Amino acid sequence: MAQVEWFDDLTVGMRFKSPEVLVTEADIKRFAAEFDPQPMHLDDEAAKTTLFKGLAASGWHTAAIAMNLAIQTRPFGPHPLIGAGVDGLRWTMPVRPNDRLHLVGEVMSLTPSKSKPQGIALVKWTMLNQNGEEVYTFTPIAIVPRRDSR
Repeated sequence: MAQVEWFDDLTVGMRFKSPEVLVTEADIKRFAAEFDPQPMHLDDEAAKTTLFKGLAASGWHTAAIAMNLAIQTRPFGPHPLIGAGVDGLRWTMPVRPNDRLHLVGEVMSLTPSKSKPQGIALVKWTMLNQNGEEVYTFTPIAIVPRRDSR
């Protein structure tokens, strides 16, 4: 794959793959204690009586992991991931203790600005567990600088 530094280097259909991360029980409980203190994220026994039938990561924890992996993937080269919103955010399966997650992305559309030195890139990101099962998707509306500032 070509080196990506600017909006102009992206092409529809271009793909990205992140490194893998292990999600531990301690990670799940630590995040939940601070940001989403509900039984299905904090207490093994109480979680068994919920819809999840066991301990599961908060969806917001899953989203934070996905963001971290997207940043590590560097889809826009040296430029930060700046967004104007997100489409298609879906939690499709619970993330469990000891899941190994990675992110794959595909450029879905590219729209250059007519008035600013930037463009909008839609990259659909899908997070998969160690079994190749989809656990989360999101499509940020990314603002990416253009090489040509005219």
